[in-house]
Amino acid sequence: MKRILLKLSGESLMGAQGYGIDPERLSQYAEQIKEIHAMGVEIGIVIGGGNIFRGLSGSQKGFDRVKGDQMGMCATVINSLALSSALGAIGVKNRVLTAIRMEPIGEFYTKWRAIEAMEAGYVCIFSAGTGSPYFTTDTGSSLRAIEIEADLMLKGTRVDGVYTADPEKDPTATKFDKITYQEVLERGLKVMDLTAICMCQDNNLPIYVFNMDKVGNLKKVIQGENIGTLVTKE
Repeated sequence: MKRILLKLSGESLMGAQGYGIDPERLSQYAEQIKEIHAMGVEIGIVIGGGNIFRGLSGSQKGFDRVKGDQMGMCATVINSLALSSALGAIGVKNRVLTAIRMEPIGEFYTKWRAIEAMEAGYVCIFSAGTGSPYFTTDTGSSLRAIEIEADLMLKGTRVDGVYTADPEKDPTATKFDKITYQEVLERGLKVMDLTAICMCQDNNLPIYVFNMDKVGNLKKVIQGENIGTLVTKE
């Protein structure tokens, strides 16, 4: 793989503390990213903001949906800046690009600016989602992965793949080693939201779902070890 898009969960950044950013978890993520960056992989990253604020849940509590989603976008920027700082501290060159103008916090995103930076050896962190409300960071990840012509989208979660049901709630759930986009849609599996899955299907972008919280797993995925679930067209 020459180029990947890594989708990270905002909730996972909480670690064991239940809210915000756990410095230990952040450091673990940065070290794992450094490992694959040293292997020559070009890396784009999207981080959710659920550890700080989630627009959809906010709207269910009385927030205006558009403003709630904009708050969620800001949460992803906070997480992106935290990861940028952690990567910089261990010598990994990186840039934060935002979907809405936010200079000097981050550069305004364009496909060509991102690709140029990755080809120059920078890890690019894409924040503020798509820049529009009503779209999740899953959809933002699919969009950015397709735009930057990534070979694969890696979805780092706290479970080790795609299951027939939620393994945290159903002990009888079984894991798929490989599954098609269509089967994900037909079964209603919560891999990513429907828009994101359909975008990947339409553009033939494979998705690999794995447990990012286990240190060393990101490198194993890049090395071809079968530790998660691959979602493809066939």
